[in-house]
Amino acid sequence: MGGVAPTVIGGSRTQMGMPPQGFDPNRTQVGMPTQTLEVECLAGNKYAMSGELTRDHGLIVLKSSGQQLGRRAPLNICLCIDRSGSMEGEPMMYVKQACNYVVDMLEPNDILSIVVFEEQVDVLMPARRVLNKTLVKDHINRLQVGNTTNLYDGMMAACMQISSVMPQAPGYVSRVLLLTDGEPTAGLKDFASIMQQVTEQKQRGVSITALGFGGEYNEELMAGIARRSGGNYYYIQRPDLLPEVFRRELETLMTIVAKNVKVRLQLSKWVNFRQIYGIQPQISSPRVIEVEIPDIERGTSRTVLAELEFEKHPQGVFRVAKVEVQYDDISNNRTERAYSDCVFEFTPDRSQVMANIHSIVQNELEIAQASQNLQRTMMGMRTQQLTAMGAMSELQKTRTILMQAGQSGQVQEVDAAMQALQRGGDVEKTIIGTIYTLDQGRRQ
Repeated sequence: MGGVAPTVIGGSRTQMGMPPQGFDPNRTQVGMPTQTLEVECLAGNKYAMSGELTRDHGLIVLKSSGQQLGRRAPLNICLCIDRSGSMEGEPMMYVKQACNYVVDMLEPNDILSIVVFEEQVDVLMPARRVLNKTLVKDHINRLQVGNTTNLYDGMMAACMQISSVMPQAPGYVSRVLLLTDGEPTAGLKDFASIMQQVTEQKQRGVSITALGFGGEYNEELMAGIARRSGGNYYYIQRPDLLPEVFRRELETLMTIVAKNVKVRLQLSKWVNFRQIYGIQPQISSPRVIEVEIPDIERGTSRTVLAELEFEKHPQGVFRVAKVEVQYDDISNNRTERAYSDCVFEFTPDRSQVMANIHSIVQNELEIAQASQNLQRTMMGMRTQQLTAMGAMSELQKTRTILMQAGQSGQVQEVDAAMQALQRGGDVEKTIIGTIYTLDQGRRQ
Protein backbone atom coordinates (compact mmCIF):
# COMPACT_ATOMS: atom_id res chain seq x y z
CA MET A 1 0.00 0.00 0.00
CA GLY A 2 2.52 2.60 -1.12
CA GLY A 3 1.70 6.06 0.13
CA VAL A 4 -0.70 4.92 2.84
CA ALA A 5 -0.05 6.29 6.31
CA PRO A 6 -2.95 4.79 8.29
CA THR A 7 -4.13 6.61 11.37
CA VAL A 8 -6.73 5.93 14.00
CA ILE A 9 -9.62 8.32 13.53
CA GLY A 10 -11.65 8.76 16.70
CA GLY A 11 -15.38 8.20 16.22
CA SER A 12 -16.56 9.32 19.65
CA ARG A 13 -16.75 13.00 18.70
CA THR A 14 -19.16 12.55 15.80
CA GLN A 15 -22.77 11.52 15.34
CA MET A 16 -23.82 9.09 12.64
CA GLY A 17 -24.65 10.99 9.46
CA MET A 18 -23.51 14.38 10.82
CA PRO A 19 -20.34 16.35 10.03
CA PRO A 20 -17.60 15.49 12.57
CA GLN A 21 -17.08 18.36 14.96
CA GLY A 22 -14.11 20.47 13.89
CA PHE A 23 -13.65 18.39 10.74
CA ASP A 24 -11.32 19.87 8.15
CA PRO A 25 -11.49 17.90 4.86
CA ASN A 26 -7.97 19.06 3.98
CA ARG A 27 -6.37 17.76 7.17
CA THR A 28 -5.89 14.16 8.37
CA GLN A 29 -7.80 13.49 11.58
CA VAL A 30 -5.47 11.67 13.96
CA GLY A 31 -6.46 9.97 17.20
CA MET A 32 -4.59 7.89 19.72
CA PRO A 33 -2.70 5.04 17.98
CA THR A 34 -3.06 1.52 19.23
CA GLN A 35 -0.01 -0.49 20.16
CA THR A 36 -0.10 -2.92 17.26
CA LEU A 37 -2.62 -1.95 14.56
CA GLU A 38 -3.33 1.41 12.96
CA VAL A 39 -6.67 1.70 11.18
CA GLU A 40 -7.88 4.08 8.52
CA CYS A 41 -10.96 4.16 6.30
CA LEU A 42 -10.25 5.83 2.97
CA ALA A 43 -13.16 7.26 0.99
CA GLY A 44 -13.16 6.28 -2.67
CA ASN A 45 -13.55 9.97 -3.49
CA LYS A 46 -13.25 13.19 -1.52
CA TYR A 47 -16.68 14.11 -2.89
CA ALA A 48 -20.02 12.39 -3.56
CA MET A 49 -22.99 13.72 -5.50
CA SER A 50 -25.68 15.34 -3.38
CA GLY A 51 -29.34 15.24 -4.30
CA GLU A 52 -29.22 11.89 -6.13
CA LEU A 53 -28.72 8.19 -5.51
CA THR A 54 -25.01 7.38 -5.87
CA ARG A 55 -22.46 4.66 -5.12
CA ASP A 56 -18.85 4.70 -3.99
CA HIS A 57 -16.35 2.72 -1.96
CA GLY A 58 -14.73 2.74 1.44
CA LEU A 59 -11.34 1.09 1.88
CA ILE A 60 -10.46 -0.06 5.38
CA VAL A 61 -6.70 -0.34 5.85
CA LEU A 62 -5.32 -2.23 8.87
CA LYS A 63 -1.60 -1.67 9.14
CA SER A 64 0.75 -3.32 11.62
CA SER A 65 4.00 -1.85 12.84
CA GLY A 66 7.20 -3.08 11.24
CA GLN A 67 8.94 -3.05 14.59
CA GLN A 68 9.63 -6.14 16.67
CA LEU A 69 7.82 -5.80 20.00
CA GLY A 70 9.71 -8.21 22.26
CA ARG A 71 9.89 -11.94 21.55
CA ARG A 72 7.66 -13.53 18.97
CA ALA A 73 4.52 -15.29 20.13
CA PRO A 74 5.01 -19.02 20.79
CA LEU A 75 3.42 -21.44 18.32
CA ASN A 76 0.94 -24.25 18.78
CA ILE A 77 1.38 -26.22 15.53
CA CYS A 78 -0.02 -29.51 14.30
CA LEU A 79 1.45 -31.12 11.20
CA CYS A 80 -1.40 -33.04 9.54
CA ILE A 81 0.17 -35.19 6.83
CA ASP A 82 -1.39 -37.32 4.11
CA ARG A 83 0.45 -40.65 3.95
CA SER A 84 -1.83 -42.36 1.42
CA GLY A 85 -0.35 -44.61 -1.23
CA SER A 86 0.10 -41.84 -3.77
CA MET A 87 2.70 -40.21 -1.47
CA GLU A 88 5.09 -43.14 -1.89
CA GLY A 89 8.64 -42.46 -2.99
CA GLU A 90 9.96 -38.96 -3.60
CA PRO A 91 6.91 -37.10 -2.18
CA MET A 92 7.21 -38.83 1.19
CA MET A 93 10.96 -38.23 1.24
CA TYR A 94 10.42 -34.48 0.82
CA VAL A 95 7.55 -34.48 3.33
CA LYS A 96 9.91 -35.87 5.96
CA GLN A 97 12.51 -33.26 5.05
CA ALA A 98 9.89 -30.48 5.30
CA CYS A 99 8.67 -31.69 8.69
CA ASN A 100 12.26 -31.87 9.95
CA TYR A 101 12.74 -28.25 8.85
CA VAL A 102 9.72 -27.29 10.96
CA VAL A 103 11.17 -29.06 13.99
CA ASP A 104 14.50 -27.26 13.55
CA MET A 105 12.77 -23.86 13.44
CA LEU A 106 10.78 -24.35 16.65
CA GLU A 107 11.92 -23.31 20.12
CA PRO A 108 11.43 -25.07 23.48
CA ASN A 109 8.42 -22.92 24.30
CA ASP A 110 6.62 -23.94 21.09
CA ILE A 111 4.11 -26.80 21.05
CA LEU A 112 4.06 -29.36 18.24
CA SER A 113 1.80 -32.29 17.44
CA ILE A 114 1.85 -34.60 14.41
CA VAL A 115 -1.17 -36.37 12.89
CA VAL A 116 -0.89 -38.65 9.85
CA PHE A 117 -3.74 -40.08 7.84
CA GLU A 118 -4.54 -42.57 5.13
CA GLU A 119 -7.63 -44.77 5.60
CA GLN A 120 -6.80 -44.73 9.30
CA VAL A 121 -5.77 -41.72 11.35
CA ASP A 122 -2.80 -41.89 13.73
CA VAL A 123 -1.56 -39.36 16.24
CA LEU A 124 2.14 -39.78 15.61
CA MET A 125 2.99 -37.34 18.39
CA PRO A 126 0.51 -35.73 20.82
CA ALA A 127 0.81 -32.01 21.50
CA ARG A 128 3.95 -31.30 23.52
CA ARG A 129 6.75 -28.79 23.83
CA VAL A 130 9.68 -29.28 21.43
CA LEU A 131 12.38 -30.29 23.90
CA ASN A 132 13.99 -33.30 22.21
CA LYS A 133 14.22 -32.54 18.50
CA THR A 134 16.14 -35.74 17.69
CA LEU A 135 13.34 -37.88 19.11
CA VAL A 136 10.69 -35.93 17.18
CA LYS A 137 12.64 -36.39 13.94
CA ASP A 138 12.96 -40.11 14.61
CA HIS A 139 9.15 -40.34 14.71
CA ILE A 140 8.89 -38.41 11.43
CA ASN A 141 11.55 -40.44 9.63
CA ARG A 142 9.74 -43.71 10.41
CA LEU A 143 6.67 -42.62 8.44
CA GLN A 144 5.39 -45.16 5.90
CA VAL A 145 2.69 -44.79 3.24
CA GLY A 146 -0.70 -46.50 3.55
CA ASN A 147 -3.85 -46.76 1.42
CA THR A 148 -6.75 -44.34 0.81
CA THR A 149 -7.22 -40.71 1.90
CA ASN A 150 -9.34 -39.98 5.00
CA LEU A 151 -8.72 -36.24 4.93
CA TYR A 152 -11.64 -35.15 7.09
CA ASP A 153 -10.90 -37.38 10.08
CA GLY A 154 -7.21 -36.54 9.87
CA MET A 155 -8.00 -32.82 9.86
CA MET A 156 -10.39 -33.12 12.81
CA ALA A 157 -7.83 -35.11 14.79
CA ALA A 158 -5.30 -32.35 14.14
CA CYS A 159 -7.76 -29.68 15.29
CA MET A 160 -8.34 -31.66 18.49
CA GLN A 161 -4.61 -31.67 19.18
CA ILE A 162 -4.51 -27.89 18.79
CA SER A 163 -7.62 -27.41 20.95
CA SER A 164 -6.36 -29.70 23.70
CA VAL A 165 -3.67 -27.23 24.76
CA MET A 166 -5.38 -23.92 23.92
CA PRO A 167 -6.86 -23.36 27.42
CA GLN A 168 -3.34 -23.58 28.87
CA ALA A 169 -1.76 -21.55 26.03
CA PRO A 170 -3.91 -18.44 25.48
CA GLY A 171 -1.07 -16.33 24.04
CA TYR A 172 -0.04 -18.87 21.41
CA VAL A 173 -0.52 -18.65 17.64
CA SER A 174 -2.37 -21.87 16.77
CA ARG A 175 -2.38 -23.44 13.33
CA VAL A 176 -2.95 -26.78 11.62
CA LEU A 177 -0.72 -27.38 8.59
CA LEU A 178 -2.73 -29.76 6.39
CA LEU A 179 -0.89 -31.39 3.47
CA THR A 180 -2.57 -33.69 0.96
CA ASP A 181 -2.05 -34.77 -2.64
CA GLY A 182 -5.48 -36.24 -3.32
CA GLU A 183 -9.26 -36.15 -3.05
CA PRO A 184 -10.90 -37.50 0.11
CA THR A 185 -11.61 -41.16 -0.65
CA ALA A 186 -12.54 -42.34 2.85
CA GLY A 187 -14.49 -40.80 5.73
CA LEU A 188 -16.60 -37.68 5.21
CA LYS A 189 -16.35 -36.40 1.62
CA ASP A 190 -19.21 -33.90 1.32
CA PHE A 191 -17.91 -30.39 0.62
CA ALA A 192 -20.65 -28.49 2.50
CA SER A 193 -20.34 -30.67 5.60
CA ILE A 194 -16.56 -30.28 5.69
CA MET A 195 -16.91 -26.49 5.32
CA GLN A 196 -19.38 -26.39 8.21
CA GLN A 197 -16.96 -28.27 10.46
CA VAL A 198 -14.08 -26.00 9.44
CA THR A 199 -16.19 -22.94 10.29
CA GLU A 200 -16.87 -24.37 13.74
CA GLN A 201 -13.15 -24.90 14.27
CA LYS A 202 -12.52 -21.28 13.34
CA GLN A 203 -15.05 -20.21 15.97
CA ARG A 204 -13.00 -22.19 18.50
CA GLY A 205 -9.85 -20.32 17.45
CA VAL A 206 -8.31 -23.01 15.21
CA SER A 207 -7.05 -21.94 11.76
CA ILE A 208 -5.93 -24.34 9.04
CA THR A 209 -3.29 -23.72 6.40
CA ALA A 210 -4.06 -25.93 3.40
CA LEU A 211 -1.13 -27.21 1.35
CA GLY A 212 -2.21 -28.94 -1.84
CA PHE A 213 0.51 -30.99 -3.48
CA GLY A 214 0.66 -32.28 -7.06
CA GLY A 215 -2.11 -32.40 -9.63
CA GLU A 216 -4.78 -34.63 -8.09
CA TYR A 217 -5.99 -32.85 -4.95
CA ASN A 218 -9.29 -30.93 -4.80
CA GLU A 219 -8.25 -27.28 -5.08
CA GLU A 220 -11.71 -25.89 -4.26
CA LEU A 221 -11.86 -27.97 -1.10
CA MET A 222 -8.39 -26.94 0.05
CA ALA A 223 -8.88 -23.26 -0.74
CA GLY A 224 -12.28 -23.41 0.97
CA ILE A 225 -10.74 -24.92 4.11
CA ALA A 226 -8.15 -22.13 4.24
CA ARG A 227 -10.70 -19.39 3.53
CA ARG A 228 -13.26 -20.56 6.10
CA SER A 229 -10.67 -21.03 8.84
CA GLY A 230 -8.53 -17.95 8.20
CA GLY A 231 -5.42 -19.90 7.23
CA ASN A 232 -3.22 -19.74 4.14
CA TYR A 233 -3.44 -21.76 0.93
CA TYR A 234 -0.55 -23.08 -1.16
CA TYR A 235 -0.39 -25.00 -4.42
CA ILE A 236 2.84 -27.03 -4.42
CA GLN A 237 3.59 -28.34 -7.90
CA ARG A 238 6.74 -30.43 -7.22
CA PRO A 239 7.93 -32.55 -4.28
CA ASP A 240 11.21 -30.64 -3.94
CA LEU A 241 9.24 -27.43 -3.18
CA LEU A 242 7.67 -28.91 -0.03
CA PRO A 243 10.47 -27.93 2.41
CA GLU A 244 10.57 -24.34 1.12
CA VAL A 245 6.81 -23.86 1.42
CA PHE A 246 6.75 -25.28 4.97
CA ARG A 247 9.60 -22.95 5.91
CA ARG A 248 7.81 -19.95 4.40
CA GLU A 249 4.59 -20.73 6.26
CA LEU A 250 6.35 -21.15 9.58
CA GLU A 251 8.21 -17.87 9.13
CA THR A 252 4.86 -16.20 8.44
CA LEU A 253 3.38 -17.62 11.64
CA MET A 254 6.37 -16.39 13.62
CA THR A 255 5.66 -12.78 12.63
CA ILE A 256 1.94 -12.67 13.48
CA VAL A 257 1.17 -9.70 15.74
CA ALA A 258 -2.66 -9.64 15.66
CA LYS A 259 -5.07 -12.56 15.56
CA ASN A 260 -8.86 -13.06 15.73
CA VAL A 261 -9.27 -9.80 13.80
CA LYS A 262 -12.87 -8.64 13.31
CA VAL A 263 -14.01 -5.54 11.42
CA ARG A 264 -17.41 -4.01 12.19
CA LEU A 265 -18.86 -1.45 9.80
CA GLN A 266 -21.73 0.67 11.17
CA LEU A 267 -23.50 2.61 8.42
CA SER A 268 -25.39 5.87 8.67
CA LYS A 269 -29.17 5.51 8.27
CA TRP A 270 -29.15 6.84 4.68
CA VAL A 271 -26.30 4.53 3.56
CA ASN A 272 -26.96 1.06 2.12
CA PHE A 273 -24.54 -1.84 1.95
CA ARG A 274 -23.79 -3.31 -1.48
CA GLN A 275 -20.88 -5.74 -1.06
CA ILE A 276 -17.48 -6.42 0.41
CA TYR A 277 -15.14 -7.66 -2.28
CA GLY A 278 -13.71 -11.14 -1.83
CA ILE A 279 -15.19 -11.71 1.65
CA GLN A 280 -18.55 -13.11 2.75
CA PRO A 281 -19.73 -10.72 5.48
CA GLN A 282 -21.99 -11.34 8.45
CA ILE A 283 -24.93 -8.94 8.31
CA SER A 284 -26.41 -8.58 11.79
CA SER A 285 -28.70 -5.72 10.64
CA PRO A 286 -29.07 -3.64 7.46
CA ARG A 287 -26.71 -1.06 8.98
CA VAL A 288 -24.16 -3.31 10.72
CA ILE A 289 -21.73 -5.39 8.65
CA GLU A 290 -19.05 -7.62 10.16
CA VAL A 291 -16.16 -9.51 8.58
CA GLU A 292 -13.39 -11.69 9.97
CA ILE A 293 -9.87 -10.95 8.76
CA PRO A 294 -6.92 -13.40 8.64
CA ASP A 295 -4.12 -12.96 11.17
CA ILE A 296 -1.89 -9.98 10.48
CA GLU A 297 1.90 -10.26 10.35
CA ARG A 298 4.40 -7.65 11.44
CA GLY A 299 5.05 -4.94 8.84
CA THR A 300 2.08 -5.84 6.61
CA SER A 301 -1.38 -4.46 5.91
CA ARG A 302 -4.79 -5.98 5.31
CA THR A 303 -7.39 -4.21 3.23
CA VAL A 304 -11.19 -4.52 3.20
CA LEU A 305 -13.01 -2.88 0.29
CA ALA A 306 -16.72 -2.10 0.73
CA GLU A 307 -19.13 -0.82 -1.89
CA LEU A 308 -21.77 1.53 -0.47
CA GLU A 309 -24.86 3.24 -1.82
CA PHE A 310 -25.83 6.74 -0.68
CA GLU A 311 -29.43 7.92 -0.79
CA LYS A 312 -30.23 11.52 -1.75
CA HIS A 313 -28.42 13.76 0.71
CA PRO A 314 -27.93 17.49 1.34
CA GLN A 315 -24.63 19.23 0.72
CA GLY A 316 -21.91 19.14 3.38
CA VAL A 317 -19.34 16.89 5.05
CA PHE A 318 -20.82 13.73 6.55
CA ARG A 319 -19.65 10.49 8.08
CA VAL A 320 -21.09 7.59 6.06
CA ALA A 321 -19.69 4.78 8.20
CA LYS A 322 -17.97 4.14 11.50
CA VAL A 323 -15.40 1.34 11.57
CA GLU A 324 -14.50 -0.66 14.68
CA VAL A 325 -11.68 -3.20 14.60
CA GLN A 326 -11.30 -5.74 17.40
CA TYR A 327 -8.27 -8.01 17.62
CA ASP A 328 -6.08 -10.00 19.99
CA ASP A 329 -2.77 -8.21 20.45
CA ILE A 330 -0.06 -10.88 20.50
CA SER A 331 2.49 -8.63 22.21
CA ASN A 332 0.45 -8.15 25.38
CA ASN A 333 -2.05 -11.03 25.05
CA ARG A 334 -5.17 -8.91 25.38
CA THR A 335 -8.06 -7.75 23.21
CA GLU A 336 -7.66 -4.31 21.66
CA ARG A 337 -9.98 -2.05 19.64
CA ALA A 338 -9.35 0.67 17.09
CA TYR A 339 -11.74 3.03 15.33
CA SER A 340 -11.97 5.05 12.15
CA ASP A 341 -14.51 7.15 10.22
CA CYS A 342 -15.31 7.09 6.53
CA VAL A 343 -16.22 10.64 5.50
CA PHE A 344 -17.45 12.16 2.23
CA GLU A 345 -18.24 15.73 1.25
CA PHE A 346 -21.53 15.88 -0.68
CA THR A 347 -21.64 18.37 -3.54
CA PRO A 348 -23.83 19.14 -6.57
CA ASP A 349 -20.70 19.71 -8.66
CA ARG A 350 -20.07 16.60 -10.78
CA SER A 351 -16.72 17.94 -11.97
CA GLN A 352 -15.44 17.90 -8.37
CA VAL A 353 -16.41 14.24 -8.08
CA MET A 354 -14.74 13.32 -11.36
CA ALA A 355 -11.50 15.09 -10.38
CA ASN A 356 -11.07 13.64 -6.87
CA ILE A 357 -11.03 9.82 -7.19
CA HIS A 358 -8.73 8.38 -4.52
CA SER A 359 -5.90 6.60 -6.33
CA ILE A 360 -5.26 4.05 -3.55
CA VAL A 361 -8.92 3.03 -3.36
CA GLN A 362 -9.08 2.86 -7.16
CA ASN A 363 -6.03 0.59 -7.14
CA GLU A 364 -7.72 -1.78 -4.67
CA LEU A 365 -10.87 -1.77 -6.78
CA GLU A 366 -8.83 -2.83 -9.80
CA ILE A 367 -7.28 -5.66 -7.79
CA ALA A 368 -10.77 -6.81 -6.71
CA GLN A 369 -11.94 -6.70 -10.31
CA ALA A 370 -8.90 -8.75 -11.36
CA SER A 371 -9.97 -11.43 -8.88
CA GLN A 372 -13.48 -11.41 -10.31
CA ASN A 373 -12.04 -11.66 -13.84
CA LEU A 374 -10.07 -14.74 -12.83
CA GLN A 375 -13.19 -16.35 -11.37
CA ARG A 376 -15.12 -15.72 -14.58
CA THR A 377 -12.23 -17.10 -16.65
CA MET A 378 -12.09 -20.26 -14.56
CA MET A 379 -15.87 -20.82 -14.80
CA GLY A 380 -15.75 -20.20 -18.55
CA MET A 381 -13.09 -22.88 -18.91
CA ARG A 382 -15.03 -25.35 -16.77
CA THR A 383 -18.24 -24.87 -18.72
CA GLN A 384 -16.34 -24.83 -22.03
CA GLN A 385 -17.80 -21.41 -22.82
CA LEU A 386 -14.21 -20.22 -23.20
CA THR A 387 -11.80 -21.81 -25.64
CA ALA A 388 -8.12 -22.09 -24.73
CA MET A 389 -7.49 -19.04 -26.91
CA GLY A 390 -10.28 -17.12 -25.21
CA ALA A 391 -8.99 -18.07 -21.76
CA MET A 392 -5.51 -16.95 -22.74
CA SER A 393 -6.90 -13.57 -23.83
CA GLU A 394 -8.76 -13.14 -20.53
CA LEU A 395 -5.70 -14.09 -18.50
CA GLN A 396 -3.65 -11.56 -20.44
CA LYS A 397 -6.20 -8.83 -19.60
CA THR A 398 -6.06 -9.77 -15.92
CA ARG A 399 -2.28 -9.79 -16.01
CA THR A 400 -2.30 -6.22 -17.34
CA ILE A 401 -4.63 -5.09 -14.54
CA LEU A 402 -2.44 -6.69 -11.89
CA MET A 403 0.71 -5.25 -13.40
CA GLN A 404 -0.78 -1.74 -13.33
CA ALA A 405 -1.91 -2.33 -9.74
CA GLY A 406 1.62 -3.27 -8.66
CA GLN A 407 0.80 -6.90 -7.78
CA SER A 408 4.03 -8.44 -9.09
CA GLY A 409 3.63 -11.71 -7.18
CA GLN A 410 0.20 -12.36 -8.67
CA VAL A 411 1.46 -11.34 -12.12
CA GLN A 412 3.93 -14.22 -11.86
CA GLU A 413 1.11 -16.58 -10.87
CA VAL A 414 -0.96 -15.53 -13.88
CA ASP A 415 2.13 -16.06 -16.05
CA ALA A 416 2.36 -19.58 -14.62
CA ALA A 417 -1.31 -20.18 -15.43
CA MET A 418 -0.79 -19.03 -19.03
CA GLN A 419 2.22 -21.31 -19.39
CA ALA A 420 0.21 -24.23 -18.01
CA LEU A 421 -2.60 -23.44 -20.47
CA GLN A 422 -0.15 -23.47 -23.39
CA ARG A 423 1.18 -26.90 -22.50
CA GLY A 424 -2.20 -28.36 -21.52
CA GLY A 425 -1.42 -28.45 -17.79
CA ASP A 426 -3.55 -27.79 -14.71
CA VAL A 427 -4.56 -24.12 -14.85
CA GLU A 428 -7.26 -24.07 -12.17
CA LYS A 429 -5.00 -24.78 -9.22
CA THR A 430 -2.85 -21.76 -10.04
CA ILE A 431 -5.87 -19.53 -10.70
CA ILE A 432 -7.60 -20.49 -7.46
CA GLY A 433 -4.41 -19.77 -5.54
CA THR A 434 -4.17 -16.33 -7.16
CA ILE A 435 -7.83 -15.53 -6.40
CA TYR A 436 -7.32 -16.58 -2.79
CA THR A 437 -4.27 -14.35 -2.39
CA LEU A 438 -5.99 -11.33 -3.94
CA ASP A 439 -9.14 -11.75 -1.84
CA GLN A 440 -7.16 -11.90 1.39
CA GLY A 441 -6.17 -8.26 0.97
CA ARG A 442 -2.66 -8.80 2.28
CA ARG A 443 -0.30 -6.01 1.28
CA GLN A 444 3.38 -5.42 2.07
